[in-house]
Amino acid sequence: MSVFKAGNTAVITGGASGIGLALAAKCLANGMNVLVADKDAASLAAAPKHAAQLAGNSSSPGSLTTHAMDVSKLEDWAALKSAVDATGGPIQGRINLLVLNAGVGGRTPWTDVEAFHKILDVNLWGVIHGIATLLPSVQATAAGSDAPATSIVITGSKQGITNPPGTSPAYNASKAAVRAITEQLAFDLAKEENVQKKTTVHLLVPGWTFTGLSGNDPIKQHGDDAAQRPKKPDGAWWPEQVVEYLTEAMTANKFYIICPDNDVTEEMDRKRILWSAGDITEGREPLSRWRPDYKNAVDAWMKK
Repeated sequence: MSVFKAGNTAVITGGASGIGLALAAKCLANGMNVLVADKDAASLAAAPKHAAQLAGNSSSPGSLTTHAMDVSKLEDWAALKSAVDATGGPIQGRINLLVLNAGVGGRTPWTDVEAFHKILDVNLWGVIHGIATLLPSVQATAAGSDAPATSIVITGSKQGITNPPGTSPAYNASKAAVRAITEQLAFDLAKEENVQKKTTVHLLVPGWTFTGLSGNDPIKQHGDDAAQRPKKPDGAWWPEQVVEYLTEAMTANKFYIICPDNDVTEEMDRKRILWSAGDITEGREPLSRWRPDYKNAVDAWMKK
């Protein structure tokens, strides 16, 4: 059962730009009521206009409201829950689609504890806070024999699976933990008789996507002056492409939604993931894919 139906509701964190904004537009085009939560005030203020532009013409457009919050702060989640439950509001306590998408990146030197906290507090604790606060609303929406379908989408990263060096150990660790939590959530919900066939859980793992983290300023990208729009790298996908891939995979009830891009195919992703797992099963050195001594073996593996 699809959650993308007129009258359904969606709550999307990190929804004022990138994949979150593209998904908000998808929901709007399907006549859904959307609550977009974000920390960036400028992007949040522009989100209704930009989402409407991305949604295009729709015979039954939905509604979009915004909510300023920091997902790393539990008190901000309490305020969001109050907004969801507000009497007379467009959401009215119902959540058909919960998307925990907010995230930050950045390099983390081993001695910079503050940088580790910044990334883990948003990427990991933002997800934990979201589940703890809003899972009851998702479950309540799905309860009952005639209740609609509900879904939870949590954004992970390929870096949380293959753990590439030379980037950010904090980011990689946060996304590895997000993967573990999302797997556990899916397993636990499947055991609950009242929601096992109505609430689906999905781990979204984007490929290279042209978002704010990679230079796509949402205000410039969706502004009125086309000359000010940044140029997308050839290898990257637009956020809208990720959303289309996501929605098709959700329809097929896939849990792991690992997106390709214009540089990396699905088969390349499978081989990279299998090689990384082989470091453990084959007793290789950690992160062997990036070690010079293993270059020939890795190249041969990828060519198989």
